[in-house]
Amino acid sequence: MDTSLPLRSAGPARGVLRTAAPDGCLAGNRVLPPPALAPFVHHFWSLRWDLRSPFTAEALPHPSARIFLEETEGAPRAQFAGVYPERFTRRLEGQGQTFGIAFRAAMAQPLLGRPMVCVTGRVVPLTRVLGRSVEPWARAILAARDLETKVALASDFLASRVGSAKPRVVRLRDLVERMGTDRSLLRIEQVCAASGLGARALQRAFSRYVGMSPKSVLRRYRLLEASEQLRGRRPPSLAALATSLGYADQAHFARDFKLTVGRSPGAFARSTR
Repeated sequence: MDTSLPLRSAGPARGVLRTAAPDGCLAGNRVLPPPALAPFVHHFWSLRWDLRSPFTAEALPHPSARIFLEETEGAPRAQFAGVYPERFTRRLEGQGQTFGIAFRAAMAQPLLGRPMVCVTGRVVPLTRVLGRSVEPWARAILAARDLETKVALASDFLASRVGSAKPRVVRLRDLVERMGTDRSLLRIEQVCAASGLGARALQRAFSRYVGMSPKSVLRRYRLLEASEQLRGRRPPSLAALATSLGYADQAHFARDFKLTVGRSPGAFARSTR
């Protein structure tokens, strides 16, 4: 276990929907993986809390799987979470900690060993995915006092299991990530052209490796972009935002946003002021 490498910040989280101040202590860190794991892992995160009253966290997650190692009031658990089809809501109470591994899109499927759609919207015990050997590993990470040790333990464990990234999975990973940044990819036909796959082949690949349909991934990234712009200092008009994101009109955008985020775009923008 090498704890000598300096940790590199992963920057602020994107997609946070609730920004209320906690009643107590809530401290978190997000760090990048070591270079050997960068093809597979987007970031590690660590969260500790000591709250006088409950705190509800809400986020619109990226289309990727996660591993959660958590301890609440002294009770540990290790879980594997598939992609979330809607927003993520979590209620924190009392004292606890979480250490998490956020995979890059499609890159957790080789660990799962079956289509990612099997765990979409689900959280399963990590022992079902990686066996009983995860139990002492999870306890060691939760017992570690510093983030450097936690990251080193997680990196050593994963490095022995991920193997080498298969080219077809890497191509799909890169396509999904491009869908999140390339503003020219607003429709499924454009994604098909970028991938070189037909609509049905693309659908099958996303079902197996991503856990969401191509259309759902496009919608998720459009709504992530919308939430970021709406919380900005000078948010655009809803009509202009809808057009820039490829919606046919403002009504379609507002309906999608409220269905997924739980608030209308206007209410969300006002709540962040």
